[in-house]
Amino acid sequence: MPWLKLLHIAALVVWCGSLLYLPALLSQALVLRKNSGFAQDSPPMPRFFYNSIATPAALVAIATGTLLFLMNGLLGGWLILKLGSVVAMVAAHACFGWLILRLEMGHYRWIKPANWFALCVAVAGILSVLAFVLAKPLDWS
Repeated sequence: MPWLKLLHIAALVVWCGSLLYLPALLSQALVLRKNSGFAQDSPPMPRFFYNSIATPAALVAIATGTLLFLMNGLLGGWLILKLGSVVAMVAAHACFGWLILRLEMGHYRWIKPANWFALCVAVAGILSVLAFVLAKPLDWS
C-alpha cells in the first residue's frame, strides 16, 4: 500500500504542476496565434501537454486517491472538503481544455480572462487540498 500512496502523491505533484504551467503555455500560444498574420498554425504544444501529461496525471491521481480511501475506509468531514477541492481542480483542468479548443478554432475572445480565472480556481483548489491533507491529523469527523 505505500507504493499506492507514493503513486498518488507523484501523480498529484505532476497534475498540480501542469495546472500551474498550462496558463503560461496558453498565454504564449495566444500571443503566437495573434501575431502570426495569415499563417495561423500554432505549435501543438498546449494540446500535446494537456493530452499527454496533464490528463493522464489527473486520472492517475484521482484513481489512486479513490483506491486509497476505499481500501483504508477513510471517511470524515475533511475528506468531503478535500473532494470538493479536487472538483475545483478538475473544473480548472476542464476549463484549460476548453480554452485550448477555442484557441485552435481561432476564437480569441475571452481567452485571457478565462485563463486567469481558471488559474485562480486551480490555485485555490491546490492550496485547499494541501490544507485539508495537512489538517487531517487533527481528526476531523
